Amino acid sequence: MASQTVVTVQPMFLAAQQPGEWQTGLLDCCSDCGVCLCGTFCFTCLTCQVAGDMNECSLCGSSVAMRTLYRTRYNIPGSILQDCCSIWWCGPCALCQLKRDINRRRAMGIF
Repeated sequence: MASQTVVTVQPMFLAAQQPGEWQTGLLDCCSDCGVCLCGTFCFTCLTCQVAGDMNECSLCGSSVAMRTLYRTRYNIPGSILQDCCSIWWCGPCALCQLKRDINRRRAMGIF
């Protein structure tokens, strides 16, 4: 007769991790002036940098889909509607926030 394995502890799923948060605020430009200047004067360059960081098409860096993908990857609370509003009304600020977050997570070794 074969013995049966009894599971006493259920494995944890990745989706059950603690909620994350943005490393900087949407309008927190002074925390990284280089990123802010790049987003202000060369939005296309910053878009390509963000897309490259996330291994996506260079035209997608400033899209709602990219912001939503990043939020879900790092379990940051929010909604697609909030992402859409951020990109629509504060596009350069939203892109700068995303790049600052990438830079900080990379520095912490979690990107």
